[in-house]
Amino acid sequence: MAVIIKTAEEIKTLREGGKRLATILAKVAKRVAPGVTTHELDEYAYTLIKEMGDEPAFLNYKPHGHHIAFPASLCVSVNNEIVHGIPSKRKTLKEGDIISLDLGLKHKGLFTDHAVTVPVGKISKASEQLLRATKEALVVGIESARGGNTVGDIGYAIEKFVARRYGIVRELSGHGVGKKIHEDPYIPNYGKKGKGQKLIPGMVVAIEPMLNIGSAGIISLSDGYTIKTIDGSHSAHFEHTVLITEGEPEILTK
Repeated sequence: MAVIIKTAEEIKTLREGGKRLATILAKVAKRVAPGVTTHELDEYAYTLIKEMGDEPAFLNYKPHGHHIAFPASLCVSVNNEIVHGIPSKRKTLKEGDIISLDLGLKHKGLFTDHAVTVPVGKISKASEQLLRATKEALVVGIESARGGNTVGDIGYAIEKFVARRYGIVRELSGHGVGKKIHEDPYIPNYGKKGKGQKLIPGMVVAIEPMLNIGSAGIISLSDGYTIKTIDGSHSAHFEHTVLITEGEPEILTK
């Protein structure tokens, strides 16, 4: 496992990129409303990124093992879609939906990654609770992301917080980020205290819990990207890019 420690100059650039990404994603989230298509949200994200002079990290990105490149800037996953949903002119948001917006930014050659799940109009109590729990799980995971701790400490904290109330997606995880979109280490949302890669100050990681109202099971669609819950239940996803320090972790995407 080749963990990349960022230099002071790289961290400065990642701070800039993270702030830009947070600003853009907040603006995109405000556009979410009944009647809006997921394609419109993707186009808006692309426009905002280009206006800032940056590049969308996901557009034309081909992850390891994929035969085709991702065709959009924004991953949009609605209701029972967990992650990596492809925007479409044919997918129109409806009152009561929930939508995960996952966006990556390349700023001065370095990458940050950020995701939120937001309601479309008024949503059910169960969906509200899911969003709240997933967002809180991210906060809990970040609190454990301190120099001297391990990847297992992050996963353990998230798993303990969730406490079997929701299905924790096990096949998908957080990851290192910075020089590439995906770097080591792999950061599952479950784990054992003290196990796995040690967290070293200067590491930059993306922590991203994904919780399902139903079972943890997933299914991949034929488009090669979209991943759904196996039982059709709703899923939520929140993510921040975080700098590991000697003390308090620093959230770069806020």
